[in-house]
Amino acid sequence: MKISCTQENLNHGLFIVSHLTTKSASLPILNNVLVQVKDKTITFLTTNLEMAISCVIRGKVEEDGDFTVQSRLLADYVSLLPKEQVDLTAPNEVQEGRDQVLAVRCKNHSTKIKGQPATDFPLIPQIKRENPYAVEPEEFRRAISQVIFAVATSETRPEINGVFFHFQNGRLTMAATDSYRLAERGLALQGKPADSEQKVIVPVQTLQELLRILGSFKDPATMADLSTIKIFIVENQILFTFGGVELVSRLVDGQYPDYRQIIPQRSNTKAILDAAEFVKAAKTTSLFARSGIYDVSVEFLPKQKEVVISSTNTQLGESIARLGGEMSGDDGKVVLNYRYLLDGLQNSNADQVEVDLVDASNPCVIKPVGKDANYLYIIMPIKQ
Repeated sequence: MKISCTQENLNHGLFIVSHLTTKSASLPILNNVLVQVKDKTITFLTTNLEMAISCVIRGKVEEDGDFTVQSRLLADYVSLLPKEQVDLTAPNEVQEGRDQVLAVRCKNHSTKIKGQPATDFPLIPQIKRENPYAVEPEEFRRAISQVIFAVATSETRPEINGVFFHFQNGRLTMAATDSYRLAERGLALQGKPADSEQKVIVPVQTLQELLRILGSFKDPATMADLSTIKIFIVENQILFTFGGVELVSRLVDGQYPDYRQIIPQRSNTKAILDAAEFVKAAKTTSLFARSGIYDVSVEFLPKQKEVVISSTNTQLGESIARLGGEMSGDDGKVVLNYRYLLDGLQNSNADQVEVDLVDASNPCVIKPVGKDANYLYIIMPIKQ
């Protein structure tokens, strides 16, 4: 194997794949990146057996071949090299009694890193590329970030340890819950969507990795390659492809709870408030919330066109903040976990939010006003 490419391309490719490698005493090769050179294409690949990431990079191929080497070590070394051409060379034949090494040369730097033959690397599942769902990358990235924080970390209920994906009628609806709050976001699919309806649960770690990779596409050269994300689903696997990157992951087994039944269909109190002011009021009041309970009281007074946010702590004191806004309906009061409240407000990505309340024992609903009407956030109240 013999290739040459720019330090920037090499660095970007290794950044994408090297985060996934895992230290395993029983299978040390999982700490390695597979460098695969075939048909004039350079591909980096890593796996932790639950998911795998591959990335195609631009470069000059002089000799096909493949080799595996410690991922983090190679990534750290390449990141420190000057922004010049980098040459990588590895033997294609295993020679007994001799170390297998990857030679790296760049300007006045050269090194040799011990590695292992590619034959020891785990096989990556091949998914049929049929009937893809396609989404716009930036909207998809934003949608994931608006729901992923609400995913549970529950050992007893693995089905809520991921984000629910529902493909239907040209739309993708994503939902996440930890039983105390729920975030839901819908977005349109691109082009002519696949006709079939699909429901799957995607592991939270997979989507965290997807967000990290999408965040690395910043410069114009890489952004030009990123126009669509294609999603393929087959049995218990999901594949995301975009900009020379492929991420394949196992899906979470189980039935996602029917969360739609807990969304209130009516409200007795409705308020439209400035989101930034609401965040500020919640933060100041939260300083006096009881430790471990994180409770703040939110009282709606439609006749006064006012919302009163308060908290009392016998050891510290009390805090009261008042907000004005458009309001209708009856007076109402609810006690909420301020951390959950702030999560919903800050992820609404809107200047104004609509807050709907039935009563003190029913879920409180937060929706952005205007631009992002596809978002819904629900918080269960703290019962006194």
